[in-house]
Amino acid sequence: MNQNFDWLHRGVAEIFPQHHDADSGTESLETRLANAQTPLRIKLGIDPTGIDIHLGHSIPVRKLRAFQDAGHTAVLIIGDFTARIGDPTGKSQMRRQLTEQEVADNAQTYLEQMRPILDFDTPGRLEVKYNSEWLSRLDLGKVLQLLSTMTVGQMLAKEGFAERYRQENPIFLHEFLYPLMQGFDSVAVAADVELGGTDQKFNIAVGRDLQRHFGLKPQFGLLLPILIGTDGVQKMSKSLSNYVGLAEHPAQKYQKLQGIPDQILEQYFELLTDLNMGELPENPRDRQELLASEIVRQYHGTEAAASAQAAARSSGKIGDIPEFALDNVPQFPAKLATILQLTGLCKSTGEGKRKIQEGGVRLDGDRITDVDLSYGQPEELGGKVLQVGKNKFVRLVSHASV
Repeated sequence: MNQNFDWLHRGVAEIFPQHHDADSGTESLETRLANAQTPLRIKLGIDPTGIDIHLGHSIPVRKLRAFQDAGHTAVLIIGDFTARIGDPTGKSQMRRQLTEQEVADNAQTYLEQMRPILDFDTPGRLEVKYNSEWLSRLDLGKVLQLLSTMTVGQMLAKEGFAERYRQENPIFLHEFLYPLMQGFDSVAVAADVELGGTDQKFNIAVGRDLQRHFGLKPQFGLLLPILIGTDGVQKMSKSLSNYVGLAEHPAQKYQKLQGIPDQILEQYFELLTDLNMGELPENPRDRQELLASEIVRQYHGTEAAASAQAAARSSGKIGDIPEFALDNVPQFPAKLATILQLTGLCKSTGEGKRKIQEGGVRLDGDRITDVDLSYGQPEELGGKVLQVGKNKFVRLVSHASV
């Protein structure tokens, strides 16, 4: 049965196992897909350890949508239990353990931001699971059974653990449980394929081993590249300020994307769009504009993309956002709740505080959670976009336009 699997391989760094061998009983993912009589179960696990998703996070979610469009079942696992530990992958120190309420709040924002990507509405195309459903019910006997499937040496072979061990940084025993719990998720949902970044190979392989241990057919691992940030050098990260957030204003998104360095444009097109790679414009400037328009269109619609492009072409600045001059603030230091009232985004400072408490206030795409947050000088805010809810924005400027 011949099938076109271009959608499967686009932007993929590795699929394992790779080869089909009828004699040994192994098969390739393409063979499994071609021979499937029922939809395969495609797992993507996300730990809601933060409140925002950027374009780098969207890559495996987009691949999950591609599997949906090919007729398979997306199984989105919200790691509300594992998030309380935090994935130690790539970390030089133990993560801060989150509270149950923090995880629940973060999970809701994640799902909201994924709605433009995944099909949430067609019956049978998406299952949203919370891994506390099964992990919270594991008794000590089951935990010991999980621990017995791996050795300390195997755990220390994991890149992050190995580096911390060499540097004599503490590794806590509960962190060893993380790969086993993520792997047990694959057992609990009977995953056929698990998606993840290239840094997740160890965890996905653990899932394969646990499925064998519990008598299930082992899943395939499909690894996707880590997106380079807008600086063109380091991976996309909020801490490096080289990210494009899914919740950002469309004009703000456009402005960032039209400045993407030439050397990473192809990666952005391949990983973040479905455009034909052989039909892209030759001129780098035209490519940047096409990329910015296409990604804004995906998340905000055609009209918003056209408006953002027109504003960028006419002024080179963020358009379609009212400005508020910070010299209208009577004095600094000034509380953010006060600024929200002065800009007209909130009717009063009390409403401003409530909006902050509800998680409805963002500054340049970053959610603000401190109701008493204040700023000492206008320069700390100049050029940033202040947002309340989904549709109310103000760009803060140092002085009123003449």
